[in-house]
Order: sequence, then structure tokens, then C-alpha cells
Amino acid sequence: MNCKFFCVALSAVLFSLCFTAEAQQTGKVWRIGYLSAGSRLGAEAREEAFRQGLREFGYVEGQNITIEYRYAESNRDKLSVLAGELVSLKVDLIVAVTTFAASAAKKTTGTIPIVMRLPGDPVEDGLVASLARPGGNVTGVTSIIIQLGGKRLELLKELVPALSRVAILWRPGGQYALKRLKEMEAESRSLGIQFRPIEVRLPNEIDEAFRSASKEHVIGITTMRDHFIVSQRKQIVDLAIKSRLPSTFDDTEFVEAGGLMSYGANLIYLQRRLATFVDKIFKGTKPADLPVEQPTVFELVINQRTATALGLTIPPAILLRADEVIE
Repeated sequence: MNCKFFCVALSAVLFSLCFTAEAQQTGKVWRIGYLSAGSRLGAEAREEAFRQGLREFGYVEGQNITIEYRYAESNRDKLSVLAGELVSLKVDLIVAVTTFAASAAKKTTGTIPIVMRLPGDPVEDGLVASLARPGGNVTGVTSIIIQLGGKRLELLKELVPALSRVAILWRPGGQYALKRLKEMEAESRSLGIQFRPIEVRLPNEIDEAFRSASKEHVIGITTMRDHFIVSQRKQIVDLAIKSRLPSTFDDTEFVEAGGLMSYGANLIYLQRRLATFVDKIFKGTKPADLPVEQPTVFELVINQRTATALGLTIPPAILLRADEVIE
């Protein structure tokens, strides 16, 4: 290669790199508000999945983005205050995890873009006009895992054919929670399963819930997703094993903690997907024009160790369908 040409080319590359570095240093630093109704304790994997998704688009915390984290620690009444804090900080965008967080953010601001991740139906919750055309300042992803309660019971009955009575731990949360409870009760009846809802609002009520379930001779246990329920997953799965109750959940985190089975969307993947919406909005797309995404793939995860502890044999048909078996 001609030496003069090589030197000119090298100089051009170095100039380009210097220009890019300078542009990154002097460019806009985006500020993201991260609002959750749950607890930060145990949310590390979900936070990191979101940051990983951002890095894939070139956004690095401490360089060209800052993230203001706000957790309500299962106190829904704090969400409006926390949302107000984020608005006062003049964040460029709010990521809202859970339905209550998204609702609080939307009530607080009608102009700052909101990217949500929630378990239910954002249309039914009044967050968007439709999935295809959200309208307003809210978009994001929904895991629709709340609507899969019947499928989880069906899988549990396949694993435990004698399943005739199931307790569900749930935290009251307005009309939507009651609606889902009624739907799950109808789904359980169609499977020949008696349905026993047990309310839990505080950690010390979970022990009593299991004592109540034992007195009523339930054979299995499940939960309705809620930020409080998720934060208490270790206590719940430990008590399920101690009570020798087969359990089914909507999230692999419960199975990793010792639960028997889960069926639902991959929430870590959905956390990374949030970054796609953030990037598009930062590049000029309006939330109103970004369709809400729903998962198309659901995962069945089995904890073989827990099955052994409960004296259960996983049917080959379920093992073949399982996406992951924890040995």
C-alpha cells in the first residue's frame, strides 16, 4: 500500500474517532426516571437487564444517560409522590414497572413519555387507547401473565392429577384484581378444582395464610401477581415446601427461589425490550405511535429438586415441554 495513502487514511480514522469521542462528551445526557411499585431488594436482575438493553443501543449509565430509581416498597400510596419527584427532576422519560406505577406516572404527567412494563391489559387499565395505537404519552410492553392463571392451574393438575382444591394468595387491588380473581375461579371450576382465595397484605399474614390453607385441606397453591407477592416470593415458596404443597407461579424467579413450576413470559427479556422503546423515543418517535408489545412465547420452568422434596414424579410429557428444568 502507498505510504502516503496509508498515512492519510490513518489520519482520517483518528480524526473520526476523536470527533466521535468529543461528540459523546459534549452531547446530551438523557435522564431516565425508573418507577416501580415494588421493592428494590431482589430487583437487581431486572434492573441490569434494562441497562443491558440500553447498552445495546449505545446508552451507558454515567456517560450519556443517568437513571433516577424510585421504588415504592409495596406502598402504593407513595407512587404519586415518587412520580412527582421524577417530574420535578425534569426527566426525559419515565420507565414504569407494574400497573400501579404506570397509572401513577400517567396521572402525574401528560407530556413526559412513559414506557411501561405491566402484567395485565393496558387498555382495560385505562393506560392506552389501544395496543396498536396507544395515543397519549404511554407505550411499552405487557407480559399478560395475569391472564394465564387458568393455564398454570391446568399444568399443575397435569402434574398432580389428584389436585382438587387450590389456594390462591392475592393482595386486593381494586376492581381489576377482583375481576381477575373471578375469572380464575371460573377457570378452576372448568378444571374440576375448588378455588380458595386468601388475602395477604403484610409479610406476617403469609404464615397465617398457609396455616389457613392447611386447615382447609388444599392440595396446591398459586398466587396472583402483585409487587408485594413478588417481593415475598422466598417466604412463599419456602412455606409451600414446608407445607408439602405443589405450587405454580407466573415467573421463573419463584422457581429459582424453590417454587415447583412457573408458566409465563420471560420478564428479563421484556425488561431488555423496554430499551427499544426508550431508544425510539429518544430518536424522535412519539409514544402514541409505538404499538404496545405482547409476548408471543411463554416459558414452562420446572424445579426438579422441589418435585423430589415433595415426593412428586414429573410426567415425561411435561418434561418434554419444559423450557428449563432446574436440577
